Amino acid sequence: MAKLKKKERHESLLNILETDPFLTDEELSEKFEVSIQTIRLDRLSLNIPELRERVKSVATNNYEKVRTLGQAEIVGELIDLELNKRAISFLQTDDTMAFQRTRIVKGHYIFAMAESLAMAVVDANVCITGVANMKYRVPVAAGQKLVAKAELTRVRGSEYFVHVKINVNTDQVFRSKFILTALNVG
Repeated sequence: MAKLKKKERHESLLNILETDPFLTDEELSEKFEVSIQTIRLDRLSLNIPELRERVKSVATNNYEKVRTLGQAEIVGELIDLELNKRAISFLQTDDTMAFQRTRIVKGHYIFAMAESLAMAVVDANVCITGVANMKYRVPVAAGQKLVAKAELTRVRGSEYFVHVKINVNTDQVFRSKFILTALNVG
C-alpha cells in the first residue's frame, strides 16, 4: 500500500478495522507502511480502542446470543454468531496449551474449540454431542492464532449437523462434522 496522507490513512484505517477489527497495531503499521506509534496515535485521534477492547466488545455482543453454553464454556473468543447458521471464533494459543518438548498444541484444546463453537451455533437451550467425525490435518505450534468457522448444514428433527473448520492463517489445521442433539430439558 502506498503511503497515504494522514486524512486518507484515517479513512482507510476506519474502513479496514470495520472489516477486520482483529488486526494488531503491528499488522496495521505494516499495511500502511508507518510506525506502530503512528498507528497508535491515529487510533487515539479516531477514538478506536486497542485490539483487546475491540475483541471484547465484539465478543460480548455475540455471547449474549448463545443459548446452549455459558460465556466461560466457549473455548476461544466468539467474534461472530448467527444462530442456526454460522459462527466464528478465534483462540490465541500459548505454551500452557502445548506439549513441553515439542511446543505442539494438545488436540483437546483444538477439539474443545470446535465442539463449543458447534454448540454455540445451535439455537436450543440444551444440546449434546452425539457424533463427532474429525481430522487433525496439520500440527499447531504454541503461539499460533486459530480461527474457527462453524456452519449449520442441516437440521433433522432434534439433530443439528454442524461442520467446523479451523485455520491458522490460510492453512486448514482441523476439520470436523458434528451431529448435535437438542434435548427437551426443563
